[in-house]
Amino acid sequence: MPLQTIEPRRLYRQIAEQLRALIDHVEFAPGTRLPPERDLAAQFGVSRPSVREALIALEVEGLVEVRMGSGVYVRQAGAAPVRHVSAEGPLEIIRARQLIESELAAQAARSMNKVHIAGLHEAIRMMESEAAAGQVPTQGDRLFHTRIAEASDNSVLLRLVSELFDERRNPLFEQLGSHFESASSWASAIAEHRDVVEAIASKSPQAAREAMAQHLSRSHDRFTANFATRAVARPGVRARKAATPRADTSAKHA
Repeated sequence: MPLQTIEPRRLYRQIAEQLRALIDHVEFAPGTRLPPERDLAAQFGVSRPSVREALIALEVEGLVEVRMGSGVYVRQAGAAPVRHVSAEGPLEIIRARQLIESELAAQAARSMNKVHIAGLHEAIRMMESEAAAGQVPTQGDRLFHTRIAEASDNSVLLRLVSELFDERRNPLFEQLGSHFESASSWASAIAEHRDVVEAIASKSPQAAREAMAQHLSRSHDRFTANFATRAVARPGVRARKAATPRADTSAKHA
């Protein structure tokens, strides 16, 4: 029998599998609420964002249910079809983007001219039009970030930024977004994009670097609001069901 290549398991996947084992052994009975993320993070010796990704994976797999304003509950066996996911963790993706795109914004401040700046404003207008139509404005968002990457004149960096952005379509990212993205949260994100453009247009690499880093840090924080204290979801952008979350500053490390 041929040997199979051994691949390292993602951290959130290891956490999810331990929680799954506890659920299977009825350490957490159906209908019970799981401990808060902070407590689970302390017990596992990991960061809260890693626990958040594990809980979202278990929700996608049908083992738990996230009830906004209450917490995370174990579902009855067979309550939903179980599917195994092993996608990239959305919060790790955002942190990777923060490291890469902050420097790309600084480079853009050195090289972008008025035509390039106009292209960034065009991308923001596209985001505004999508949001006004009740859509998740990812088309304009993607255009914005890839145009900044194009300013580096480096096809490898452009491909990397594009691929990381397109991870938004993975099941973990989509599930996380279903809880926390809304018309209000996207309005905040669009305003942050304008700050990035202003910094790039000022020709200040440091200001551009800081503006992009702040935008992606706030994006990270929007996805790490507390499930239990979070207000019950209200209608917002179509296909997204949460209002603007409060930033969880304790989750700023990944």
